[in-house]
Amino acid sequence: MAFDLIVRNARIAGAAGDAPLNDIGVQDGRIAAIEAGLTADGEELDAGGCLVSPGLIETHIHLDKSRILDRSSPSPNRGMDHMKRVAAAKPSFTVEDVYARARASLETSLINGVMHMRTHVEVDPNVGMKSFEALEQLAKDYSWAIDLDLCVFIQEGWSGVPEADTNLVAGLDRGAKVIGGAPSYDSDGPAQINRIFELAKEYDADVDIHLDIGPSFEHLDIYQVCKLTDENGWGGRVAIGHGSKYAAMPPAELAELGKLLADTGVTVTVLPATDLFTQGRQMDHSVIRGVADANALVEHGVNCCLSTNNILNPFTPFGDGSLVRIANMYANVAQRGTAEEQAEIFEMVSHRPGRLLRREDYGIAVGNPADLVVWDAPSTGDVIATNAQPLFGFKAGRRTFTRARAELHRL
Repeated sequence: MAFDLIVRNARIAGAAGDAPLNDIGVQDGRIAAIEAGLTADGEELDAGGCLVSPGLIETHIHLDKSRILDRSSPSPNRGMDHMKRVAAAKPSFTVEDVYARARASLETSLINGVMHMRTHVEVDPNVGMKSFEALEQLAKDYSWAIDLDLCVFIQEGWSGVPEADTNLVAGLDRGAKVIGGAPSYDSDGPAQINRIFELAKEYDADVDIHLDIGPSFEHLDIYQVCKLTDENGWGGRVAIGHGSKYAAMPPAELAELGKLLADTGVTVTVLPATDLFTQGRQMDHSVIRGVADANALVEHGVNCCLSTNNILNPFTPFGDGSLVRIANMYANVAQRGTAEEQAEIFEMVSHRPGRLLRREDYGIAVGNPADLVVWDAPSTGDVIATNAQPLFGFKAGRRTFTRARAELHRL
């Protein structure tokens, strides 16, 4: 039998730690066989006992406003005007400018093992459809390396802004698969949430909302989101990003919220880099972290993801496209250090976001797409613990990147 590609001596993600090494045979872009000692023709790569996982999944990123520090610097002295700074820069965006910056951020994600992505796209009146047009083209141009879905949303206020609604509908008409919003920046947050679900139902779109951002949990919008999810039968199709208020909840209240989220099928995407940088700025000592404990929510049955959110802008003036770095940062902040906890954290950048994106063909199994990443580590937990680097990536069986191991030159 002939294969297009054979990845030999792989430790397959999800297998028991003492499981034998296997070969992965790929044909016509899909996994055709998984067994030891495959004898066949075809290109070969020896994984040498390294972990092989499916491609990582980034479910919450803003490619359109990444890499704008040259025109919109972070707020000095722990200031809190991130939104104002970004809003002031958006009128300068052009289609070509957004495309170039987004491409640079996308490529850093690719070489860090990401093969599926949901990017939020702002269509506020001060930027119009320029970012949408750029990312629409980017998705087509990079379809050989990544599945890129667009979530169209308004950042700076929707209620009473007719052009905002017009732009959102235009994005859905042009094929956006997801609709979101930021109700905390709206003059009528509950009305925005209602409108999001109204459009989601009309266009059969998934929902992904920036929600419950702040230092305390006195007021939470999640209850309205869960109610509408249940009423519309949208369970498994709704996510909220940030949820930093949940970090302030005592265990009993968090458990109650977790049960509600699990019962209604709402996913929580935690964004450690941005929440660490933006939360607690009103405090001058014992500063809060503001990062929701995704592991605790998972224990209550909630589907949780970890994502990047921003790269090199006033909300997050850092970033290299590495989801593993984000996950490692989260593990430190959430103080989740056991092998089991770290293995679960790897799930939050792989299989759990796959569930959110409703990818029934995700994972290393015969018949699934051959989206594979070879890691410089023996297990998923070790990838998180050591911030391991990906060595090779294959999208539908075609190599998309190679990263050389660092070499120590001894005396």
